[in-house]
Amino acid sequence: MGETAEQLNAIVLEMRRGVLILGVLSRLAVSEYGYSLVQTLEQEGFPIEPGTLYPLLRRLEKQGLLDSTWDTSENRPRKYYKLSEQGQKIYAELIVEWQKISASITALVKGERGN
Repeated sequence: MGETAEQLNAIVLEMRRGVLILGVLSRLAVSEYGYSLVQTLEQEGFPIEPGTLYPLLRRLEKQGLLDSTWDTSENRPRKYYKLSEQGQKIYAELIVEWQKISASITALVKGERGN
């Protein structure tokens, strides 16, 4: 891999990190356990490593944005996460902010001038 490709990959990774929370929250209107969330996000074109996702889920739960429940009905217990009431409010606001940022970046890339 050339130096340019490595540099590009590093920048893309940094951009993805910036929207990681929004991507994760977008899939938690319904309960999901960690591994299923990894698979869902990957299928949606937003891959995330389990080693990145699990600490993020714990942090979002600690911040009150997620509720969790354990399902012990299977051989392997699974912790399911879902948006809390506060998480739903924050997620809605994040969407608005994302739309503003996206519109600004689109304008910048097109070379348009702001107000």
